[in-house]
Amino acid sequence: MRELSGRVAVVTGAASGIGRALAVRFAAEGMSLMLADVDPRGLSQTAAMISGVKVLTQITDVSDAPAVQHLANRAFGELGAVHVLCNNAGVFQGGRIWTRTEEDVAWLLGVNLWGVLHGIREFVPRMIEQGTEGHIVNTVSVAGLFAGANTGGHAVTKYAALAASQSLALDLAQIGSKLRVTALCPGGVRTGISRSERVRPADLVVARTRDDLTSQEWLDGMLEKGMEPAEVADATVEAIRQEHFLVLTHPGYDDSLREQTTALLAGLLPEPPDGEPRP
Repeated sequence: MRELSGRVAVVTGAASGIGRALAVRFAAEGMSLMLADVDPRGLSQTAAMISGVKVLTQITDVSDAPAVQHLANRAFGELGAVHVLCNNAGVFQGGRIWTRTEEDVAWLLGVNLWGVLHGIREFVPRMIEQGTEGHIVNTVSVAGLFAGANTGGHAVTKYAALAASQSLALDLAQIGSKLRVTALCPGGVRTGISRSERVRPADLVVARTRDDLTSQEWLDGMLEKGMEPAEVADATVEAIRQEHFLVLTHPGYDDSLREQTTALLAGLLPEPPDGEPRP
């Protein structure tokens, strides 16, 4: 899908970070936008950064199926079509996996996995019916490729999101669809994901442990040295145009994937890449 001008993009998690960068980048390509997030202030700020194209916004909790259905209804109803869907909303909760509460897991699964699945179910059938070229981008994270210590349930949700992306791509290919899929796997990027607690629903809040604080401190440090979200947005647009399935934002991950495969085939526990949490 090389021509983006005049097309329509939907971006969840658009109030900050990678989602905001994607919105700005798509607007620069001349795309109309439907932007969604749970943060109304951040969402308004993103919309204010964009001019020259039509922009709609909607407060949307992607873990809630009816909310995503309403988002899809508005996007197709008011913009006429959807050509690029970015299931980008995501949250982080670290800590030892045996310390993760049911509330932690419910929150992570709700946003990181069900957010992707709800997006697929509500948008993809209608995108198929359009009969046009299109692209689904799922922001998976490098945590969907390399599980590390102190990532708790986060890596579980991201591995599942990668599997959903791969299955979606194969399903679409099997029916001869013109839609393509990208699994976006960013590493350290300067975003606010380490402060995800700010958008955690009140009914899922539990007392934080020392492990949680340690994980947040580590992530804060890694993100501070990370790449800019705009670089990730540039790589995403290139992936859409080149129809790449997997996007790795950091060059060292190529070798790390090979090393992980070698270790697994030898029956060994793989080491995470440099910069990722270690036991």
